[in-house]
Amino acid sequence: MPVVELSYTRLQKLLGKISKKQISDNLPFLGLDIESEDNDKVRIEYSPNRPDYSTDLGIALGLQGLFGIKVGAIKLNIKKSNDYVLSVKPSVSKIRPFVTGIIAKNGRIDDEMIKQLMTMQEDLHFGIGRKRKKSSIGIHDLDKISFPLTYTTSNKDHKFIPLHSDKELSISQILETTDIGKEYGSIIKNSTQVPVILDSKKQTVSFPPIINAAITTVTTKTRNLFVEVTGINKNDAEDMLSIVATILQTAGFSLISTKISGAKNTSPKLEPRKISVNSILINQMLGTNLTNSQIIASLKKSRLDAILKGKNIICTIPPYRFDIFGPMDLVEEVALGYGIQNLEPILSPSQTLGQTNSISVKLKSLSLIMIGLGYTEVLNSSLTSKKVLYEMTNREPVNMISVLDSKSQEHTILRDSIIPELLENLSRNIHASYPQKIFETGSVFSRGNPINEATSFAVISAHQDASFTEIKSILQSALKTGFNLEIETKTFTHPTFEEGRTASISVNGKTIGVIGEINSKTIENYKIRVPVVGFEISLSGLIFD
Repeated sequence: MPVVELSYTRLQKLLGKISKKQISDNLPFLGLDIESEDNDKVRIEYSPNRPDYSTDLGIALGLQGLFGIKVGAIKLNIKKSNDYVLSVKPSVSKIRPFVTGIIAKNGRIDDEMIKQLMTMQEDLHFGIGRKRKKSSIGIHDLDKISFPLTYTTSNKDHKFIPLHSDKELSISQILETTDIGKEYGSIIKNSTQVPVILDSKKQTVSFPPIINAAITTVTTKTRNLFVEVTGINKNDAEDMLSIVATILQTAGFSLISTKISGAKNTSPKLEPRKISVNSILINQMLGTNLTNSQIIASLKKSRLDAILKGKNIICTIPPYRFDIFGPMDLVEEVALGYGIQNLEPILSPSQTLGQTNSISVKLKSLSLIMIGLGYTEVLNSSLTSKKVLYEMTNREPVNMISVLDSKSQEHTILRDSIIPELLENLSRNIHASYPQKIFETGSVFSRGNPINEATSFAVISAHQDASFTEIKSILQSALKTGFNLEIETKTFTHPTFEEGRTASISVNGKTIGVIGEINSKTIENYKIRVPVVGFEISLSGLIFD
């Protein structure tokens, strides 16, 4: 979770006559966790879906609502202008096709403001920007730029002085010799042409998504800003821009539109959305009996706007609240505005006594047996990557189950086997001493309507003398000791295991899994340095239905 360091003194200036204790007591009711306090400084952990909380200005907006200082949605006042034009050339279409931007004028910037702007920028890059791959942001000193601007491409011989440097470098040199270039260069490294933003004097303003030019560096003398966002998705770019625009307006800047055109790009609208919600849903979810007026007041304290229309409440969502998708999100906003502390927990009317689920008892028993045999239990995500699950284990993704619209670039596939992730665990611990013996009990998935979910049990052992005999004895001990089950093994082939040293596992004539020595190709793929043996069996239908 991202963390931001704030000053109580600065927050008090933004809030007025509110004490430090009142601020400290109410921060958790915004969904924020106080990580530490040191005199005037406080470190706050916030949810990645609320990047507006990456600055004291954003947190002050939320606290203003809770304290009733200012309520209702923040409205962006953007003055329309044709003075600031950004033209987009078709050459960027296949590299980084979208750009958006805004002008912020007549503000004051101190060192703390610069620090928070940079923190917000990097948090946006890491979150909705997906490490700058989906979108990235540049904040520039407007007075150092000559409009109109051009968003175009250039070859890697193009030169300019990058941020934090006094030396002119080519694009190639930036990618190959600077820390920022090495970290993010892979985003555009395969392309012979790279995106750049040039001003009317042919000065380089930015080389997105890598680095800005030094000439537009923001300092405490800066009064006017140009904010640009580039990306591969127009909506993501405008979401990112809406956050910065809201924070800058709150900081006292006047916003002016940037006219953007060319190659399917248009000027940003940054308009609010409307979502309808019913008071019945809200009261059912929260266990309350709030009137429509109370619900509307609570939504306004969460810095949203709301009106009653018929039996429904129409809520107006400001553009920077792109974390709100539907009615259930509004239920949460009502809870925050009403006050979590005001919700009274009610005991369940049920008179039954709880007891441990029988399946959990059996799984715990199996875990204790494995720990007694010298193994360490691990817990991996049910979502993994195609590379880990199939490519590195030499398996064909015939029945692969992909997740639509995953928020992660690495966790996009539902696993159908546990062993690949156990091997990934080993690959991340190659510098630790051997033997390494680990196991996991967890869910695996297969195609169906709906998708089938089953419970598997997988074990691997890695050390210089690992053998089929060793791992088979572990399997026999686990099933015999815990469940009085006898196994049979028959020669089998599997792309992950060594041919001739692999067997299927059967209980009472039913095949339940595979056991053997991991083949050298798989071990090499994971860069593991010692032999590995393992097995995986299905527990569904074996020790429980």
